[in-house]
Amino acid sequence: MYTKGDNSFFIVDAHVALWDARAENQRNIHGKQFIDCFYDYHRNLSPESELWTYEEYLYQGGERLMKDLFIDGYVDHAIFQPAHLGEFYVNGFGQTEEAFALTQQHPDVLTYNHNFDPRNGEAGLDQLRADAERFGLKGVKLYTAEWHGDSRGYKLDDDWTRRYLEVCRELGIKNIHVHKGPTIRPLDRDAFDVADVDHIATDFTDLNFVVEHCGLPRLEDFCWIATQEPNVHAGLAVAMPFIHTRPKYFAQIMGELLYWLGEDRIQFSSDYALWTPRWLIESFVDFQIPAELSEYPEITIDQKKKVLGLNAAKMYDIEVPVDLRLADADETETGPRGAERAADENLVGA
Repeated sequence: MYTKGDNSFFIVDAHVALWDARAENQRNIHGKQFIDCFYDYHRNLSPESELWTYEEYLYQGGERLMKDLFIDGYVDHAIFQPAHLGEFYVNGFGQTEEAFALTQQHPDVLTYNHNFDPRNGEAGLDQLRADAERFGLKGVKLYTAEWHGDSRGYKLDDDWTRRYLEVCRELGIKNIHVHKGPTIRPLDRDAFDVADVDHIATDFTDLNFVVEHCGLPRLEDFCWIATQEPNVHAGLAVAMPFIHTRPKYFAQIMGELLYWLGEDRIQFSSDYALWTPRWLIESFVDFQIPAELSEYPEITIDQKKKVLGLNAAKMYDIEVPVDLRLADADETETGPRGAERAADENLVGA
């Protein structure tokens, strides 16, 4: 829990990973390209005080993760969102066994989501069923630009993806996290396009689609889709560190998300280990929309509480202490949010 002044915040870090990008796990040059791109994001968007060495970045291990998140980082609960990347890494990028073992040791503070690739066909469906039983899955993480043999990506509305989502529905896996954000070398940018979210959210209204990285750099496209699809949510991974390097840009991201989606469908994440949560949480609690961006209303304390943890806690049935709860959100609403309030404030100002 993080406390600032009279306000306390229940923190859910909704997108973390435990990875191994050391040389012995790199299958080819692309494994090095991938982690080098991650490190470029880290060193270009982090405060100097939060920079890691390159060697630290290749592999963290569970002990450091627990310290960075729960001892130093204010986090009350974190959710693993692993990427496999089997074409680039011998044993995969996200470390399934190590991450799952941590969740077994600390079930009160960690949730493990797994991944699937619809290009694995029938065998992959069998594996998904086995994984759901073993891991007790409530969610999965999809990487639509992941390479698979000669294929360099797939779409959410492909026939095979639909079959996998139907099985998710049968198994009670309701939370579908999808990387739809900045590309990572050597993956292809267009394979992360957000257009397929529109189709699939309409056809699977009983599933939640959390668009990680909120579609960046296609924020406008994402917002126009998400505002009409009440089961589409925004994950702030990668968006968060701009609070340091480009605060006006971050204000625009938050202003647009709050206007189009509302505060009940936005989830905080540090994207650990790209960044650590402590400084992001501190910065967000203190953050306010700059005065020159007057078309956006101020971000309220209650909105910050929902974004920092209460929204993800509701989605994953994570128990929140009574004194940290707020009234339930109405997630069935569609259309732009905040417009009426902003218009009223403009009238007052006039």
